[in-house]
Amino acid sequence: MQGKLPESEFHKQLIDNLYDGVYFVDTERRITYWNKGAERITGYLSEMVVGTFCNQNLLNHITDNGKLLCEDGCPLLDTLHDGNLREAEVHLRHAEGHRVPVLIRTTPILDDNQTIVGAVEVFSNNQSLFSIRRKVTELEKKAFYDALTGLANRAYTEMKLKAAAVEYHQHKLPFGLLFIDVDHFKAINDTFGHEAGDKVLQTIARNLSLHLRETDTCGRWGGEEFVVIAMNVDERRLRLIAEKVRAMIANSMIKLGERNLRVTVSIGATLVHNDDDPVTLIQRADGLMYQSKQNGRNLVTLEA
Repeated sequence: MQGKLPESEFHKQLIDNLYDGVYFVDTERRITYWNKGAERITGYLSEMVVGTFCNQNLLNHITDNGKLLCEDGCPLLDTLHDGNLREAEVHLRHAEGHRVPVLIRTTPILDDNQTIVGAVEVFSNNQSLFSIRRKVTELEKKAFYDALTGLANRAYTEMKLKAAAVEYHQHKLPFGLLFIDVDHFKAINDTFGHEAGDKVLQTIARNLSLHLRETDTCGRWGGEEFVVIAMNVDERRLRLIAEKVRAMIANSMIKLGERNLRVTVSIGATLVHNDDDPVTLIQRADGLMYQSKQNGRNLVTLEA
């Protein structure tokens, strides 16, 4: 039929006009085809690329942690070896030098005998997905973390406490709770100002973050109050954790201009009981914290 493209030319134009980047390699990893989508995403024209080898590291694919895939773990090379399809999120180097986040997919090229004679890599600009993930991460931080201290906020801490209570009642996984209150915090604010009070809370938060276990959850409950959920502990272990926290805070120093300020905390500590729910657990730990206040502050009061 007049005006009809040959099938091979039709397929070439079809691939050329894809929004995604596409390139072919032979078994020696020589690039044999480079479409217009690849030109647009990478900044490299076809005549600059075709005939070169992908392991010459033109695109310099790296992972999020900086691992160079052309030297170790190249999806295209692995597909050439075993014929399996692969997918990965990587960052290629644009012709102008900057990094472009891309989602790549590799697939083998087979001849009539099902022998691998090459491979195809298809890659698409992943910037929109990365942007969405950043926004989700930012929203999660706003939803679950306290802006001043960087610790979990009350909503997230309550959620973790409910989950721990469910685990305990269903599987008897023990846990303990610390209720922590800064001693004389109002006097600190009144004497040194709210900026100093903020520094006190941030210093305490750093101590908690650095000296608790990865399995523990620490959150700002409100004002100058903090809560720690300590998983899989008995009375002895809970006391050790509580005393360590108390001592680390008491032996820290907060610089306020030329003055060094030391602060202490009072702690109520308790293990979960069979008849507990999150409300009763918090109430008991809070009451124990007030016993520490009444007995002189800078103390741990524990009820197993």
